[in-house]
Amino acid sequence: MKHVEKYRPQYHLPPLGHTDWVTQDRLTEAPIWCSVDLRDGNQSLLTPMSLEEKLAYYAFLLEIGFKEIEVGFPAASETEYAFLRALIDQNLIPKDVTIQVLTQARPHIIEKTFAAIRGVKRVIVHLYNSTSHAQRQQVFRLSEEEIIAIAEEGARCFNAYAAEMPETQFTFQYSPESFTGTEPEFALRICNAVIDIWQPSEARPVIINLPATVENSMPHVYAQQISYMNRNLHSREHVVISLHPHNDRGTGVAAAELGLLAGADRVEGTLFGNGERTGNVDLITLALNLYTHGVDPGLDLVDMPHVVRVYEEATGLPVGPRHPYAGELVFAAFSGSHQDAIAKGLEYRKEKGEAHWTVPYLPLDPSDVNRAYETDVIRINSQSGKGGISYILEHRFGYHLPKELRQEVGYFIKDVSDRAHKELSPEEILEAFAAAYINVEAPITLRNIDWRREAGGTVAVVDLLVQGEPHQLTGRGNGSLDAGSQALRGAYPELEFKFNDYAQHAIEGESDARAAAYVNISDRDGRPFWGVGVHHDITTASTLALISAVNRLRKE
Repeated sequence: MKHVEKYRPQYHLPPLGHTDWVTQDRLTEAPIWCSVDLRDGNQSLLTPMSLEEKLAYYAFLLEIGFKEIEVGFPAASETEYAFLRALIDQNLIPKDVTIQVLTQARPHIIEKTFAAIRGVKRVIVHLYNSTSHAQRQQVFRLSEEEIIAIAEEGARCFNAYAAEMPETQFTFQYSPESFTGTEPEFALRICNAVIDIWQPSEARPVIINLPATVENSMPHVYAQQISYMNRNLHSREHVVISLHPHNDRGTGVAAAELGLLAGADRVEGTLFGNGERTGNVDLITLALNLYTHGVDPGLDLVDMPHVVRVYEEATGLPVGPRHPYAGELVFAAFSGSHQDAIAKGLEYRKEKGEAHWTVPYLPLDPSDVNRAYETDVIRINSQSGKGGISYILEHRFGYHLPKELRQEVGYFIKDVSDRAHKELSPEEILEAFAAAYINVEAPITLRNIDWRREAGGTVAVVDLLVQGEPHQLTGRGNGSLDAGSQALRGAYPELEFKFNDYAQHAIEGESDARAAAYVNISDRDGRPFWGVGVHHDITTASTLALISAVNRLRKE
C-alpha cells in the first residue's frame, strides 16, 4: 500500500515491570458490567432512539441483568434529559440498579447534569476530559498542567453539587479520555489529582475509567498500561478500575480480557459491540467467553435468539451470521468431517454421561443459549457428510439408519443439495429421503398381506399391484420376511436378488407408535439396494421395506 511511511504507533508504553499478569491463563470471576448502549451505542446510530425506544431498551437491559447502566448525557439534548427524568420520576430504577450519567469537565455542563439527576436515589456521575498527546497538541493546545487543572475544577464541582444533594448516594467516576494515546505517567498524574480531590473510602469508592477511546495498540500494550495504573493509583483499595475499550483494530474483546487480567475490576461496553466507528467492546462475547471457562458471567443470555431479535429491532443494526455465540451460522457445521466429529461427540457425551462439555468444534453447548442441534448446528448442504445427515434423520425424525445405509443416504442427500444449489432444511432432507427410500410404491404396490403359521415355517399371502395389474401371490419361508420375499419373486419370475441385511426399530418420539424396518438386497451383479418400510405393524413394515428395495432395484 502507498504512503505507509506516514504512519507510526500512537501509543505510549509504561515503565518496565508491568507484565506479571501474563502468567495467568484465564479469568476466574466476572467483572462489574456497565452497559453504555443507551449513550455510546445510541449516539452511534443513524437515527438515535426516541424516548419510548430508549425506555423499552432500558427495560431489555434490566431483563438481561445489568446492574449499572449509563443512561445518557442529560445536558446534551432534550430527549436525553427527558429519558433520565422519566426513569427518576416514574420510579423505573430498581433498588439494586445504579444508573450512570456522563458530563464533560465543563462547569456549566456539570451544573446541568446535577440538576437533571436531582431526586435519584443512587447514581454514578461520570466526568471526563481529553488527555492524549494529540488532543493536547492539536485540539486544545494546552499544557499538561492546564489539562490537569480542567479535571481538578470538574472534580471540585462534583463535590460541591453532591453536598447539596445528601439524599442521593453518589459514586464519582473519572475518565482521562483517549487514555491509550496518553503518556502513562501523565495519565497517572491526572487520575491521582482527581482521586485526591474526591477522597474515596470504603463506603464511597471512586471509579477510574481507562478508555481505549481509539484502539491504537496491540491488546497486551493496553494491559501493560492498565497494570501500571493498577500499581500506582492513589487509594487503590477504594478505587474501581474500569475499562472502556473500543474496537478500531478489531481486538476490543482481547484488550478487555487482558486488561482484566492486568488488574481491572469493571468493563463498560455494549451488546454486540455497537458504538462509534468499529464499535465498543462486545459484552455478549466477553460474558460468554467467561461462561465457556466455567465462570458465571452474571448476565442472563440463555435465550440468544430473543436477545438478537430485540437488539436488531431496537437499533436497526444486524447481528452478523458469524458473530461469536449469537450469529445465525455461528454453531453451523457444513463440513462433513466436522459434522461427523460433532455427532460422535454428542453421542459420546450421552453414552458416558459426561459432565463437562468437550464436544469437538463446539466451545459452547448451543442449548445453553437456546439454539438447537438439529437446526442450528448440523446444517446440510453439498459439503456435508453422512454423519450430519444421519444425525438429522435420527435426532429430528427418529430414523436410526444402518451403518452402510448412512453412507449411501449421505451421498444421495448431498447430491440433492448440490443439484438444488442450496442448503436443505431438516424437513427437506426427510422429504427427499422418504421419496427415495420409504414405502416406495412403484412398480410394485402392496395392497394387503396375511401370514399364517404352518409346519416348518410361515406362509405369506400377498395382494399386489404390479405395474397397475392386481396379483395375489403366496410365498413360503422360515419367517415372515422370507415368506414375503418368496411371494415377491412370483411377481417377477425373472427377478434375481439376494437378501443381505435387515434392521428394525420403533420410531422414537412418535405418538402413533410406528416402526421402521430396513432391508438390503443385491442383484445378480452384487449391487446393493436399500429399502425402508414404515408401518404400525413391524412385520408389515419389513415387507414394505423389502418391496421398496425391490422397486429401487427394478428402477435401475
